[in-house]
Amino acid sequence: MTRSSWRASIAFVLTATHIAFAAFPDCINGPLKNNLVCNTSADPVARAKALVNELTLEEMANNTVNAAFGVPRLGLPAYNWWSEALHGVALSPGTNFSTSGQPFSSATSFPQPIIISAGFDDELVNAIATVISTEARAFNNAGRAGLDFFTPNINPFKDPRWGRGQETPGEDPFHIAQYVFQLVTGLQGGLSPDPYYKVVADCKHFAGYDLENWEGNSRMAFNAIISTQDLAEFYTPSFQSCVRDAHVGSVMCSYNAVNGIPSCASPYLLQNIVREQFGLDGWITSDCDAVENVFDPHQYTTTAANASAVSMKAGTDVDCGTTYSSTLVDAVNQGLVDEDHVKTAMTRLYTSLVKLGYFDPAEKQPLRQLGWSDVNTPPAQALALTAAEEGIVLLQNDGTLPFAQSVKNVAVVGPMANATTQMQGNYQGIAPFLVSPFDGLNSAGFEVTLFDGTTVTGTDSSGFAAAVAAAKIADAVVYVGGIDETVESEGNDRTSIAWPGNQLDLIAELAQSGKPLVVIQMGGGQVDSSSLKSNKAVNALIWAGYPGQSGGTALANILSGKTAPAGRLPITQYPADYVDEIPMTDMALRPHDDGPGRTYKWFTGTPVFEFATGQHFTTFALSWASPPPATFAIGELVAGAKHAGVAFADLAPLGTFEVDVKNTGRVTSDYVTLLFSNTTAGPAPAPLQQLVAYTRVKGVAPGRTARAELTVKLGQIARVDENGDSALYPGTYNVWLDTTKEIMHSFELTGERTQIVDWPQPS
Repeated sequence: MTRSSWRASIAFVLTATHIAFAAFPDCINGPLKNNLVCNTSADPVARAKALVNELTLEEMANNTVNAAFGVPRLGLPAYNWWSEALHGVALSPGTNFSTSGQPFSSATSFPQPIIISAGFDDELVNAIATVISTEARAFNNAGRAGLDFFTPNINPFKDPRWGRGQETPGEDPFHIAQYVFQLVTGLQGGLSPDPYYKVVADCKHFAGYDLENWEGNSRMAFNAIISTQDLAEFYTPSFQSCVRDAHVGSVMCSYNAVNGIPSCASPYLLQNIVREQFGLDGWITSDCDAVENVFDPHQYTTTAANASAVSMKAGTDVDCGTTYSSTLVDAVNQGLVDEDHVKTAMTRLYTSLVKLGYFDPAEKQPLRQLGWSDVNTPPAQALALTAAEEGIVLLQNDGTLPFAQSVKNVAVVGPMANATTQMQGNYQGIAPFLVSPFDGLNSAGFEVTLFDGTTVTGTDSSGFAAAVAAAKIADAVVYVGGIDETVESEGNDRTSIAWPGNQLDLIAELAQSGKPLVVIQMGGGQVDSSSLKSNKAVNALIWAGYPGQSGGTALANILSGKTAPAGRLPITQYPADYVDEIPMTDMALRPHDDGPGRTYKWFTGTPVFEFATGQHFTTFALSWASPPPATFAIGELVAGAKHAGVAFADLAPLGTFEVDVKNTGRVTSDYVTLLFSNTTAGPAPAPLQQLVAYTRVKGVAPGRTARAELTVKLGQIARVDENGDSALYPGTYNVWLDTTKEIMHSFELTGERTQIVDWPQPS
């Protein structure tokens, strides 16, 4: 069963039924009490091996699936490896909520990652992950969740049609890499925390996964043709950060094949890259039913048993599904895979549980003391609101926002004007409360009238007249629409990136009311807002994504001026005809005869709103705090990397660019400082531009100046060649601040080409 079909069929059951998924072994009086696995002073791997050595082949096979059976004769409980926590503890087979009003009936529902990332605030990401893992541990202690969570989704949002782009931090590999480092260390409790991991995160989906079901191309059968250069440069940097740098405990292999080999059966992807190149010290799970998909529909093998064998040998340790449990014993007996491979997989899995304190006394673990009082605390609620406020993006404003004090009566119109669960997006839990845009404005003191006017995808215009009539007698109009999960979701790609249904028709009529009009676009993917951008009667345009439990409050705070917006688009808004210029199945990033290039780095057309667009209620002036260097010697940079206190040369600093950010307006505001770069040095073609550093300075008061320190690492100015190798090339490099190129600088790299990363080659 796929994840999307499971979610549709079981969500109600999980909320209504308490199943004890998370019992713990009894290491005091149980059958394992004398096994080394219960010795808290022993090495985790040795402890896991001691347990695995007690298991029969059949018992091992029964525990290589997400719904692990356990081993009753050893007192080893059943355990479900499949829990979810994308933006809060979420509904999943390994996680369940109690009935309303009871303890563990809800969990903090943060904005979707696409909105969190729009804040470009690394500290915020870490803080959110810390709250999520605290609540996850509390759920586990109550027997309502596992200890590992299939999150985050860090596939770059390459194509605007992708139904799951809302789950990701956006389209830029560097930005995603920073995001995932902060998220994983927050979830797991630090870098390889000792003595216990808080939870184990799972970075997904490796690799090249960004298609659901487009024009008959199913994710279960799709073969992604990806060049080695694009694989190294675009599709995997986020996973390198997750595995190599953040030390994640697990990775998920994806449904699709890469260059003819299903990801979960690919030794190149799982062994050569994830384990050897990135250094995974943990386990790999398949996406759900992806092992079965190796056989059908990929037809990579002739039997399901052989699919289990090639997946196990490639490095897939746990099957999110039932193929391993039903065929792995046969595969071993047929000589398709050695039993030692199964033991290795089991050892990896139980080593993870040892590191989570699964076998250790609860009274010696502070994490085992967390409970319902640690869920949805006031600080967590405040953080969810902050995350929404920081991520909401002001795309356009003629000065109408913030609303003047004379604005008292507001007509709130649109299919998402009173949205609640729609604001959560997918992979959501049950929120403790949900504030709609209507409720947010009402609580902010406005007199609010509410009219849907239309639906998200509908064509019925019978509700237009009442909505327009309300607009004419209001002081201002706020339209809330766009797209939701009926348009973009797991298993559901878009074929159009235009506004769906007749929403633009309704907005056009509202624009003729003569009243100030603010349009708020919801949804993770962008829709072509060209007509709104050019319509002077549309006074302001906001992107709010999926802002979570306090989304309505965040929007009201921005509209009223209580909060100043400073979010930036983490994706490109393309014109609607972009979808006619390149198929989703084209995985190439660079422009070519059949495509205009992908993402802000390579797109040769004119975006409606470019990556990192974001306006403010104030103005800023930028200046270099000190003149940046004019030259850098490659030899000195590489030699210095050995003494920079970093484990890998690509993490060594080129230098720090210091920028003074002065608020020249009248409103206190944050400012996201973005440093871009380009060069023609190295392999051609070169990216048009790329983000090389960013930071968010906070609360800059009118007339005051904040110092932004932007450290550029060698990996960000290195170029990737056709073999996937990264090198520093001599030549001229340009850097500039913000999308508007507020200030610019050029410097020279001198010396000889020097390779800093060797990429493994496919066989």
